[in-house]
Amino acid sequence: MRGRKVNICSAVIFSLGILGAFGCQQVTMRSALEAIKERGELRVLTRYDGTCYYNAPHGPAGFEYELAKAFADYLGVKLTLVVTENFRDMVPTLLRGEADIIAAGFAVTKRFGGLLAFGPTYMEVTPQLIGRRSGPAPRGMPDLIDQSVWVNAGTSYEELLRERKAAYPGLSWFSVPGYETEELLEMVARGIIPFTVADSTVVASSQRYYPELVALFPLAESAELAWAMDPRCRQLQAAVYHWFKRPETSAFIERLKQHYYGHLELFDYVDLVTYHRNVRDRLPDYRKYFEAAARRYGLDWRLVAALAYQESQWDPRAVSFTGVRGLMMLTQKTAEDLGVSSRLDPVEAIFAGARYFAHLLRRVGPEVPEPGRTYMAMAAYNIGLGHLEDARVLTRRLGKNPNLWQDVRSALPLLRKERYYRTLPHGYARGTEPVRYVDRIRTYYRILIQATDDSQGRSQLVAGEKPMDNRRSLMAL
Repeated sequence: MRGRKVNICSAVIFSLGILGAFGCQQVTMRSALEAIKERGELRVLTRYDGTCYYNAPHGPAGFEYELAKAFADYLGVKLTLVVTENFRDMVPTLLRGEADIIAAGFAVTKRFGGLLAFGPTYMEVTPQLIGRRSGPAPRGMPDLIDQSVWVNAGTSYEELLRERKAAYPGLSWFSVPGYETEELLEMVARGIIPFTVADSTVVASSQRYYPELVALFPLAESAELAWAMDPRCRQLQAAVYHWFKRPETSAFIERLKQHYYGHLELFDYVDLVTYHRNVRDRLPDYRKYFEAAARRYGLDWRLVAALAYQESQWDPRAVSFTGVRGLMMLTQKTAEDLGVSSRLDPVEAIFAGARYFAHLLRRVGPEVPEPGRTYMAMAAYNIGLGHLEDARVLTRRLGKNPNLWQDVRSALPLLRKERYYRTLPHGYARGTEPVRYVDRIRTYYRILIQATDDSQGRSQLVAGEKPMDNRRSLMAL
């Protein structure tokens, strides 16, 4: 994922004083909040990356996007995104009145003084030195003297290194304009550059794609993230504070954190390296069958392939102790219902598994919005539709939304407890398993999107070529 902190170089900050007359829609005449409601639009400044905003198969996504959309809904206005690729443009754009809020993983720092006002903090991140498992491994700042550290120019990472240089005069680095943190992390993973700096959340997300990445040591203490506004927009800031402090918003933020970051700890280095190797070595044998089956049943072939990998690691002769078998691990009854003559035939298995998954999607029903419908269908593939419906019934009994995956997800583990399962039609189930099952498929799917969208590879920075845009690789559930 790309860098989560936003900073402005000192020359840009110096120039901001001339922008004061333009900020906040001339707040001496009316408040920014009134202006937002009058025009029916909240303009949020953000950037494209896997943590802020990107286009997923089911529509716009990203932690910051979903948070901003919820706030706009609370105000009763539509959300309009103002997207910039350049960190340096963010504060000037805000103070010119072209946006109302910066929602881009912005770190609360003293250096902005009276230039910006902030809402409540909602997440902590730690800037880390990132290297490669097979590369040099400095243990602290003294070991970085005369080393080659690469950072994207104009970010807080560059300023952080400047601050540390006061204590370590021999410290040096390369500031690279036009490269995002995610791109530099990829270059470290590929051995093109030795080190870069990134926030802990960005690193954790990137390690699923590049398991060779390793966090070597923190460069500073944790920083807090918050939305930024023009300091004269006091009513808007008050509305932001009020919304963030609501119990409903706190619960929503926790669901977002679980959705975007909660499944990252399920994988270790060996898991991910094995998966990447199988994408290279095994997937080509079956890709055309995944593609054909997905076309027939209106699915994304990469999602079918990810589900199959979770079931069998793309081993057509896989057999479990419960008797399910084959590349899609079908039960004997399901195979018979679908007309499969041999579960060990990979072509039959793939088409049958895709057909069955499409059937589950229809059974979950259109009342469940995507991507939750897909998650519930995955869970049903693992635990059975009956147990999924029990979990949805239980979700409703607990006063939550049975059409919201995050609420159903929290109810599924309760199917192990007698006080709950004895009141439900299908009884006991190991409800923790489908939760982990769905999370793992999501990760496999996202990696597979990157692997197939980026199959031509990337050019090396040292050759003077900028890697291809990898935004498409972030389009995932």
